Amino acid sequence: MIRKMTLATLVLAATAAMAAVPAMADDDDDDDEAAEAAAPAGGAIPGTRTLELGFAGLMDNRNRTDLEPITLTVGQMQSPGEYQLQSGGYYRIEITADGTQELAIEGPGFFRNIWINEIVIDDIEIRPLGVDSIEFDSAGTARISFIAIRPGQYELRIPGTTGESQRAVFVIQ
Repeated sequence: MIRKMTLATLVLAATAAMAAVPAMADDDDDDDEAAEAAAPAGGAIPGTRTLELGFAGLMDNRNRTDLEPITLTVGQMQSPGEYQLQSGGYYRIEITADGTQELAIEGPGFFRNIWINEIVIDDIEIRPLGVDSIEFDSAGTARISFIAIRPGQYELRIPGTTGESQRAVFVIQ
């Protein structure tokens, strides 16, 4: 016979079942304090930060890390070196072209392994499904906010170049 139960009936049945289980003796529970003391606070992994999941979830501004900007000038991409990112981390980076010539950056591997929240250009917010490259015809800034997804090493580079000064390296851990 199939019985229809309301949510209230299920909660009462579960509460009664839990009350019927005998409580463990205090002396059987002596290793929990040592385990709690050894565990990082808030369930965090050592070397990482605890996320604040407010109204905006993972993309709460308290979770966002602003990365050092990238500047594009004739034949060069000036970046602070290798960017170290955490998978699941929320980041924002500004890419600025100085207008000395028409410049572009490409990074299909990088763009495929992050989730782009938005790209902001001159106060215009773009929420793309995918990006392969960004081209600057004149001076300007593009601000990209994203969540790092897949661990690995990825590059943004000036198309058709191979030099170290024409790329920025992103390592997602």
